[in-house]
Amino acid sequence: MRNLNKELTFLRTFAITTALGIITFASFAFKEYNNVKKFGTINVERINIVEADGTVKMVITNANHFPSEGDEINGKIYHKRKKRAGMLFYTEDGKECGGFIYDGKKTKNGHRSGLSLTYDQYDGDQVMQLMTTDNKVGDKRYKSGSLVFNDRGNNETHENINKIGEELKAIKDPKERRKKYNEYWEKGMFGSVRRVALGQTPGRQNGLFLYDDKGRPRAKFVIDENNNVKLEAYNEKGDIISSWPK
Repeated sequence: MRNLNKELTFLRTFAITTALGIITFASFAFKEYNNVKKFGTINVERINIVEADGTVKMVITNANHFPSEGDEINGKIYHKRKKRAGMLFYTEDGKECGGFIYDGKKTKNGHRSGLSLTYDQYDGDQVMQLMTTDNKVGDKRYKSGSLVFNDRGNNETHENINKIGEELKAIKDPKERRKKYNEYWEKGMFGSVRRVALGQTPGRQNGLFLYDDKGRPRAKFVIDENNNVKLEAYNEKGDIISSWPK
């Protein structure tokens, strides 16, 4: 009987030790080789998606933590800009390259809302933008949505954009401000030119809109608010030079 009790004690001890060993090993393996945690619901104000070297590749944030004046990401100090909830995207070397923002709220006489998904040229500003707006003032409601492609200067950089923007803001004379803007634009350092737009205007024209390298409307193929199909071409002054149907 005594030997039987010893054997039972040994077996219990062996079983418990083995079970604890398996649990410990499984926990270690989970942490080291399968570092995945599952959540049902998580409430968070901001998430930074980072590479192994710490470079931020994406920011998902509420409006309060949206990067603005004085904030630093990947060594860049941000200028003042409106805070919105959304996402920001970054290149492998840490430069901002686009984002997704949205907002909407009641106003005194109606409401105002919008959405924008943008992609930037390298070290520059947006060259593609998907956007919608929905603004109501009293009984008037203005809605639009479009996919837009822009030209930007070959010498544009984020640093130039911020410096030139501050310089232009400090010039009080509108004519002098426009003159200085044009100087930088000619050098390819600042400015945006719309070239293609596909979507709906606030005047309820739905179609394709084309612009020249100065941003002037040159052609459109639309269905207007009365369901009429129109194809029109313009000269540099905006005069219709060809249309269909006649």
